[in-house]
Amino acid sequence: MIDSKEKLGVLFVCMGNICRSPTAEGVFRHVVTEAGLSERFHIDSAGTHAYHVGEPPDRRAQAAAEQRGYSLADIRARRVAAEDFTLFDYVVAMDRDNERLLIEQAEEVHRERITLFLPFAEASVDEVPDPYYGGAAGFERVLDLVEEASTAMLQVLRSRHGL
Repeated sequence: MIDSKEKLGVLFVCMGNICRSPTAEGVFRHVVTEAGLSERFHIDSAGTHAYHVGEPPDRRAQAAAEQRGYSLADIRARRVAAEDFTLFDYVVAMDRDNERLLIEQAEEVHRERITLFLPFAEASVDEVPDPYYGGAAGFERVLDLVEEASTAMLQVLRSRHGL
């Protein structure tokens, strides 16, 4: 884990890294910046699958995020790499399927870093639903959940790490 001079690493993970996890990366980055803590965090996102490597987030995810003041323009999809489990203090899955895949991929010593995102908040669900095959309302729902969880997660991390 980090000491007081290192950055706290947070990696958000979904399946393809074009909808949920880049949204979480962009929103959490915004929340951290608004709190004046951007220099204390290393925030990124990745996918458990390599379907969209190098691509920008889904246009619908970008449009929904932009309407709420978040930019996802600089994010490009990538696949989770073995070194992510040592580089990041928190590997945050959007749903149970991706959490299971991360646990299978990680060495046992790093599995404690893997967690679901929504339990940080008091959401009525514990998984961020995949909006890929739906319409605009799905992307708005993802943003609602991600905003709530991002704010709650920052509060937990500030308390846990003395930020």
